[in-house]
Amino acid sequence: MTDNHKMMIAIRNIPFPPYGLYVITRDSLDSASACLSSVAAALEGGAAVVQYRAKSAPDRVLATELLALCHQYRVPLIINDDVELAGHIGADGVHLGQNDLSITGAIDRLGCGVIVGVSCYDSLERAETAQAAGADYVAFGRFFASASKPHAPLAHLDTLSKARERLHLPIVAIGGIDASNGARLLQAGAMLLAVIEGVLGQSDPLQAARILSGLVKSHYPCPD
Repeated sequence: MTDNHKMMIAIRNIPFPPYGLYVITRDSLDSASACLSSVAAALEGGAAVVQYRAKSAPDRVLATELLALCHQYRVPLIINDDVELAGHIGADGVHLGQNDLSITGAIDRLGCGVIVGVSCYDSLERAETAQAAGADYVAFGRFFASASKPHAPLAHLDTLSKARERLHLPIVAIGGIDASNGARLLQAGAMLLAVIEGVLGQSDPLQAARILSGLVKSHYPCPD
């Protein structure tokens, strides 16, 4: 990617929030129109971050439409794994797993204004390394049974507690989260709850988002 392609992403003005509901798309389980409709409902319900997750066949048109939709609500759109797609559409950020491009590599490709999140699974060491390398947030999990990652190893609640003591970044919890178990993660130290089926897989994603975003606000009350 040339310097001319270090595009809009380098001058983003929608920051990553310190707390809130982090909604992740369902990875081709919905049509593009259904995805946009359910994400719009989640945003109306209070989602603070949206991640576009498409492991198999990313849809650039859908990603672009999601970006425009998120910006109507002043919410950042994060692209899962795909640094090229993030740069192409001028997304607000990218989320990196252990087999993806490095943090410094992503920043070099996308520009210094990009939001970079990192999956840390159950590893405080990985989280501390990510923080030192310039990550904007870290994510731990899975914490509960998860339809999207059924075979992923479990993370432990005390990892969240230790992370709050040792890190100064927003801490995201992910994996099988819904209204019945989210409070346990917040009490342990999570600052954002990342949810797929718990919002977008529900018959009423608007109400599901309201409940979960309200749950976070009850633990971290702050002015809008």
